[in-house]
Order: sequence, then C-alpha cells, then structure tokens
Amino acid sequence: MPGRLEGRIAVVTAAGQGIGKAIADRFVAEGATVWASDLDADRLTDAAYADARRLDVTDTAAIEAYAARIGPIDVLANVAGWVHHGTVLDCAEADWDRSFDVNVKSAHRTIRAFLPALLERAERTGRTTSIINLASGAATRALPNRYAYAASKAAMVAMTKAVAIDFAARQVRCNAISPGTVDSPSLRERVAALGETLGGYEIAWQQFVDRQPMGRLATPQEIAALAVYLASDEAAFVTGADMPVDGGFGA
Repeated sequence: MPGRLEGRIAVVTAAGQGIGKAIADRFVAEGATVWASDLDADRLTDAAYADARRLDVTDTAAIEAYAARIGPIDVLANVAGWVHHGTVLDCAEADWDRSFDVNVKSAHRTIRAFLPALLERAERTGRTTSIINLASGAATRALPNRYAYAASKAAMVAMTKAVAIDFAARQVRCNAISPGTVDSPSLRERVAALGETLGGYEIAWQQFVDRQPMGRLATPQEIAALAVYLASDEAAFVTGADMPVDGGFGA
C-alpha cells in the first residue's frame, strides 16, 4: 500500500534530532524523498534520506545554493529554532537578534528560496504543495521567561498566514504547527541548565510537566503526525492555519 507522501519531494531543516528528525523519518516512512539538513551534520545518520548535509539556516547564500541544487519540491518543513530563557530585562540585543534570525528569518530565507520550486511543482503536478512552519504554543499563551522566544514565534505565525493568503490561488499552502512542551534532546539540555539553579534536574523537569494539562509532555512523533497530514493531499484545502498539538496547553 503506497504511503501518504508517495512521490513527494520534501525538505526538512533541523532534522538531526527531536521534532525535525521525527518529521524527516515519518516523511520517509510515508514514501517521500527527503532532503534533510542540520547545523550539526553528524546527527544526520539515517541512510534513508536522499541527501543529508550541514546547513546553517542563518546563511542566506547557503540556503539559496541548497534550493538551486534540489530543484522542484512538494514540501518544505521549517523546523529550526532556538529558545531564549528570560524576561525583557534578561534579553540583550544579541539575544533578541538571534531569536528572530533563527526562529523567523531562517524560515523567510527558506520560503523565499524554495517558493519558485514549490510553485513549479504545484503547476506541474496539479496538486497543492505545502510549507510547514514550526511555531509554538508560547506564541499565543504567555509563559514566564519566554519574552524573545514568544515574540519570534508569534511573528512566525503571522508570516505563515501572510504567505498562505498570497499564494493560495497558486496552490501553495502554508501552515504552522504550535506544539506545547515536547520531550526532545534540546528540552532536556534546557532542563539540565535550569536544574542547576533550582536544585536538581527532577525539580526543573516537573515544572515543564506541571504546565501541561494532560500531565505529560508531547513526543516528537506526535508532532510529526500532524506534519504528515499537512504535507499530504488530505490537507489540500488547509492553508493559513496555526494548528496546536499541545495537550490542552492553550485551552
């Protein structure tokens, strides 16, 4: 039985671990040809990818060269992100700039570079193509010490909607996924750092669990399941949406 993404060509950033890896692996399992990238190329160990390489999403020239190399695609998944911890008083100008460069401008770069390829593919195949942006529940629900992160992810949602309305008539869809807290290697690194100030890893971990109404964190695979839907023909009439996978976090 063919997969839901059979014949699709997909590009996934930050595919070395966590949500990005789960999306890339699930796309492969559903039949897609996947071009996977990450800032740390050593994390890209899955031989099933069509191509796996280092990519700095803050490097405009590198992204443009990457897009030119790949050509027409069906799916672009922008997963790269960075979490700044702190209030406005803790946010230096460099922290603010990095938050927006990694969390927003990186997606601007990839969308601008790959949009001609997405348009060409939609015209050639007669089916919609898909851009999937990783936003966050923090974009719409206030959380302590997420000042720059929340602002940048809210900008990602607004950018998603802007791209969606501009290209809906040309059959390129653009949607955002807004997870709650996800159990990932990057989260565990932040928990370890926070635990040093709170008196232990378990204390810090429980803080993240306690803010989730379901009493647990999401898995990367649960986020990837929605990404498959948004990439597939099942979502052919879905664009401009900010879709939560948050266990009631934003309710």
